[in-house]
Amino acid sequence: MSAEAAAIAEAVSAEAAASGLGAEMVRLMRLFAAWTQRAGFECGAADRVLLARLVTCGRCRATDLAADVFLDLSTVSRQVRSLVDRQLVERHPDPEDRRGSLLSATEAGRAAYQSAVRRREAELTRLLEPWPAADRTLLTRLLKRLNDDLVDSTYTSLGTGQHPVGEARQGDLHA
Repeated sequence: MSAEAAAIAEAVSAEAAASGLGAEMVRLMRLFAAWTQRAGFECGAADRVLLARLVTCGRCRATDLAADVFLDLSTVSRQVRSLVDRQLVERHPDPEDRRGSLLSATEAGRAAYQSAVRRREAELTRLLEPWPAADRTLLTRLLKRLNDDLVDSTYTSLGTGQHPVGEARQGDLHA
């Protein structure tokens, strides 16, 4: 970064940066939603998030799934019911609590998740190909930092403190 760019960067207040970043995040979410719709993904965003957790982390209870993705249990229960009906997720008896069940992705669920990831990565590769390598690296590093801070902030605001060390966090799921 040049000295001039560094001086400009320091002059931007956190409030101004937050305003610009907020606007660009909203724009990014709208554009991503439009892209996923055009791409014809069989799974919606909520499906992809839940499948990502189940594929990458394995079997879990619905309560743990809800906590991992920062969603209300009732919301997750509705989504899980839909995923089970479409044979993307299956329920197994919980050996520790016979009243409960463990959820896992089926082969079809894993395939749907992998397909979504491959298509997303292909599109992002196409978009980022003309960027200089340093810009691609910087974008990824800063976005990861922002996501990590958002996850930590969410855990703190929920009163659970820092995220569990060594466990996958929502931001790590690549939905």
